[in-house]
Amino acid sequence: MTLMEKTPATWTKQYINGEWVEGSGEKTMENMNPYTGEVIATWRSSSKTDIDQAYEAAQKSSLEWRKSLPGMKEGILRKVSSLMTDRKEEILNMLITESGSTRIKAESEFSAAKRIVDEVASFPYRMKGELLPSNTPGKENRVIREPKGVVGVIGPWNFPLHLCLRSVAPAIALGNGVVIKPASDTPITAGWLIADLFHQAGLPEGVLNVVAGSGGEIGDYFVAHPIPKVISFTGSTKVGQGIGKLAGEHLKETALELGGNNAMVVLEDADIERAAEAAVFGKFLHQGQICMALNRIIIHADVYDQFVKTFVDKTKRIRTGDPSDSKTMVGPLIREKEVQRLLEWIQTAQQDGARLLLGGSGKGSMLEPTVLVDVKPEQDIVQQELFGPVAVLMRAVDEQDAVRLANDTPYGLSGSVFTSNLERGYRVAQSIESGMVHVNDQSVNDEAHVMFGGEKSSGIGRFGGDWAIEKFTRTHWISLQHQYRDFPGIN
Repeated sequence: MTLMEKTPATWTKQYINGEWVEGSGEKTMENMNPYTGEVIATWRSSSKTDIDQAYEAAQKSSLEWRKSLPGMKEGILRKVSSLMTDRKEEILNMLITESGSTRIKAESEFSAAKRIVDEVASFPYRMKGELLPSNTPGKENRVIREPKGVVGVIGPWNFPLHLCLRSVAPAIALGNGVVIKPASDTPITAGWLIADLFHQAGLPEGVLNVVAGSGGEIGDYFVAHPIPKVISFTGSTKVGQGIGKLAGEHLKETALELGGNNAMVVLEDADIERAAEAAVFGKFLHQGQICMALNRIIIHADVYDQFVKTFVDKTKRIRTGDPSDSKTMVGPLIREKEVQRLLEWIQTAQQDGARLLLGGSGKGSMLEPTVLVDVKPEQDIVQQELFGPVAVLMRAVDEQDAVRLANDTPYGLSGSVFTSNLERGYRVAQSIESGMVHVNDQSVNDEAHVMFGGEKSSGIGRFGGDWAIEKFTRTHWISLQHQYRDFPGIN
């Protein structure tokens, strides 16, 4: 049975305190297939009352969940991982149907999401405390690690399963309650599917809840609500800045993974064939709708012409169209208006002197893989996050100029350097103002046990491995006075 054949109630209702319930908001919302335009399902939006109930359920259940044995928490996560394996085709089909993922991208997302679940299954055993000395006679200092309480997760539409599970799974494994507000474009794979997996795995009622609705209607209330201690958000920098400001007003901690304007630096000693191949993948995977996707490819002048020709030749060979075709590399953008946005940027760039080598046209939600050269550093198409299948190729005079161009952006998420000298690549990577840089690889990398996060306008905080443990737990100092103290000035 596929997701599309399941009982509609499972994918059209809120999930609160272990039950699928009708939303009580005023809006009726549609979940659409971005490639065909077909309406997958309609649902009634959540209201503030629904959010209250979800957060209250998470708070109440987390008091018991945090005390459950580590083996129980591990068992739930292991079961979720097993269920993902059993339901793999079902999950892949929904990622293709709901977010326009190509099968290549859906396979990649599924694997990354499952690795997260497998990694965090060990977290209940990794909450380490400390015993610290004291200058007070007879005092024993214990610093323990404990869950923060309730975590609010606002998920994105581009990698909905992976990027929601990146916060949901560790938060639950560490003893927190969780409420998800999935992106309105992907409420199933960013919310209800995750709830269904944990429900089927036997997670106690109320530990995980899902409320779905438009950010304009319930977003601020979701963030400002008094119960959650942490708000985890993955999405645009503009929205993330608003969430950060609102969370700060209410003294909430945030984990913000925001936009990127990522660059690949190709030095004169690089293997051009390998560099171009990596650049095509890092640019066009999921139509470039990835925070880590390559926006700018900066090439040393000595190999510029060779790289451009090789890159264009390889780009011409990638298949576009139906995302369910296993050979398709570039499928639909999430919405037609995103195609129009990019077409306007392409046109403006050409008016300002950029040269179009490939693509530049679109229809419906499809945009041809596009390659631009002769761009100016100050142009919008260089300075803004593209989030689409548009590659911008830039010429650098030398290594120093390449680093300068790579850093000429308010963003700092991921990056790439290609060179035949790994130590040179390491040195250049250290000069790039980015949270992550990959030598002789493209910029789209994510490993569950390694830190993930950006600098500058690309976000605050780190995900993955021990960094996730730090984010979703707090330290608590408890001292024990083994012999009573004498206090000066008393008696």
